[in-house]
Amino acid sequence: MLLHCCCAPDTTVPLMRLITEGKEVLCAFYGSNIHPEEEYRWRLEEMGKVTAALGAALKVLPYEPEEWLRFCRSLAGAREGGPRCGLCFALQLTAAARCAVEEGCESLCTTLTISPHKDTLLIHRIGRAIAEKAGLYWIDKTWRKNGGFLESVRESRRLELRRQNYCGCKYSRKGDETA
Repeated sequence: MLLHCCCAPDTTVPLMRLITEGKEVLCAFYGSNIHPEEEYRWRLEEMGKVTAALGAALKVLPYEPEEWLRFCRSLAGAREGGPRCGLCFALQLTAAARCAVEEGCESLCTTLTISPHKDTLLIHRIGRAIAEKAGLYWIDKTWRKNGGFLESVRESRRLELRRQNYCGCKYSRKGDETA
C-alpha cells in the first residue's frame, strides 16, 4: 500500500500502526504546497528520519511549487480550512495515487487525518474518489482517533522531530508578506 505523507510528525503514528497491522507500506512525501523551499527541504529531511527509524521505504514526489500555486492562487484569500484546503488535498492525493499506480500498489491511505485541524470527512471523500478513479482501494483511517494525535506528539519527541506550526502552504504561514 502507499501511504501519502504530508510531514514527518503526522507520519509517525499512521506508519507505526500500519506496520503493526502487517501492511507492506511505501511512504510517498508530497511537498509542492510547502513554502518556502527551505521549509520543504527541512520537512523532507525529517521524513527521511522517520522512515529510517521505522524501517519504511520513502518515495519523494516531485517538488513543483509553481504548479501548486497555479492551481491554488485563485483561492489565496480563502479562509484556512476552506475551499483552498480541499483543492490542496486533491492535488496531494492525486499525485500520491499516480505514484501508487506507478509503484504497483493496490491501496492508498493518507496521514492528513491525524491533524485535529483538518476536515477528515472531506479528506476521505476526496481520497475515495481519487483512489477509485485510479483503480486503487482507499483505506479509510482517521488517525487522530483513539489518542492518535497525542501519540504523534510523543513519537515526534522520541524521534526528535520538530513539529511545524503551519500546514506548509504559503497562505497559512503567519506573517508571510509574500503570501
